Amino acid sequence: MTDSVPSDQAASGADPADQAASGADPADQAASGAEHAGATEWLTLPDVAERLDLTISKVHQMIRERELLAVRRDGVRRIPADLVANRTVLKHLPGVLTLLADAGYDDEAAMRWLYEPDATLSGGTPAATLGGDHAREVKRRAQALGF
Repeated sequence: MTDSVPSDQAASGADPADQAASGADPADQAASGAEHAGATEWLTLPDVAERLDLTISKVHQMIRERELLAVRRDGVRRIPADLVANRTVLKHLPGVLTLLADAGYDDEAAMRWLYEPDATLSGGTPAATLGGDHAREVKRRAQALGF
């Protein structure tokens, strides 16, 4: 189900409206350089639709409504597989994405923030911690970014 070669670009569910980036300054506050080292498995939008048993249109809607986060890799919009673990979206992800957007983070900056290693979090990164018992701490930290 994963796609490591961008041969499915035509079937990627790419949305031209999503190509514009906001270029918000908080991108500089998030980790720079590393290519989201914590995200080891990436899914295309059709793969996510299949995993969640949804239509591709619903996946696009979830991205627009900040229930999911997708970024372009090799010209194809992709979502880290761990954000849709157990055939569902991580429970606290939509709230964290809204808080990050309110703090001025664009999608790339939000992705970097979610996968920035943090030894003070039980999961090692905010994304990994969202799937555990300390998800509220991640939400508190995301909320603090707006101040």
